Amino acid sequence: MPRFREFARPTPNLTAGRNACLGVVLHHSVMPFGPALDRLTDPASGVSYHALIDLDGTRCVLAPDDAIAHHAGVSSFRGRDGCNRFMLGVAFAGDTWVEPLTAAQIDSVLEWLQDRWTRHGWTPDWITDHRQVAPGRKNDLCPSEWTRVEGAISGRFGAGGPP
Repeated sequence: MPRFREFARPTPNLTAGRNACLGVVLHHSVMPFGPALDRLTDPASGVSYHALIDLDGTRCVLAPDDAIAHHAGVSSFRGRDGCNRFMLGVAFAGDTWVEPLTAAQIDSVLEWLQDRWTRHGWTPDWITDHRQVAPGRKNDLCPSEWTRVEGAISGRFGAGGPP
């Protein structure tokens, strides 16, 4: 039974095709949860994630895993360009340079990752943040917050693959 509430609010901001689901790019929305959802579901914004996580751990699913959401823009990871086509995008509400992630946000992303981890055979080295896939262009997550999330993921899932 999930610990955190999850609901769907579909985004129109998707590209035709199928996401390869090789890993996850983590983001922060800068905006609070409500305004961020409004922006992510506005066709004029052109941006989206697969999920957005509020301060209390509540998750809004904006796109199915196999959808190509508009979250990473010009990006590259592990020798591949265009992360939107092969990585899922998950954002934490808020700005990690201003306020640290809450324990609930970290626990919620771990819960969101759990069944996908096994289904997709992910390893920690396929989870990254926007700053690392778009260096010089994006700055999320704050490095200290990335370190916290990366440590929580490694602690939960280990370095060797699914639990």
